[in-house]
Amino acid sequence: MSLSRRSFLGTGGLVLAGLALPAFAAAEPVDIRMRGDATGADVWFDPWGLRVAPGATLRWRNDDPGNSHSTTAYHPDNRKHPLRMPEGARPWNSDYLLPGETFEIMLTVPGVYDYFCIPHEMAGMIGRIIVAEPDSAPPVAVRDASLMFSFPSVADIMRLGAVHRS
Repeated sequence: MSLSRRSFLGTGGLVLAGLALPAFAAAEPVDIRMRGDATGADVWFDPWGLRVAPGATLRWRNDDPGNSHSTTAYHPDNRKHPLRMPEGARPWNSDYLLPGETFEIMLTVPGVYDYFCIPHEMAGMIGRIIVAEPDSAPPVAVRDASLMFSFPSVADIMRLGAVHRS
């Protein structure tokens, strides 16, 4: 049996469409908003505590019209901050994001990831992400008495999935 050119191309098209299918089936990124009040004096991540499954893509969006923000992992590579993420996980630093800009990463290593905004860390613009399945045992967060602010609890994030400012 010989294949005509049209049959061959049609079969090739189906194969290529099948290879492209996972790209369309990929889950949408999980959004974290960078926010601020009208005066720019109060700034925060929303949610500031979040649980995601391993392999989730996170997208930070600067929705604060009056400020630039960053999302930066607590890691010695980032301004010599303490390590507050799983060993072996890649640290990130979005650099400054202007209003409307976004930054995405994929987290695959289970554990607790703490992060901050470079220009607003001292104002308490910090966040915590837990990479874990919903029914898994809660991971242990790094404790560091030198940090000025406390993060949302691992127990609350595991129980609620997302913790928003109250």
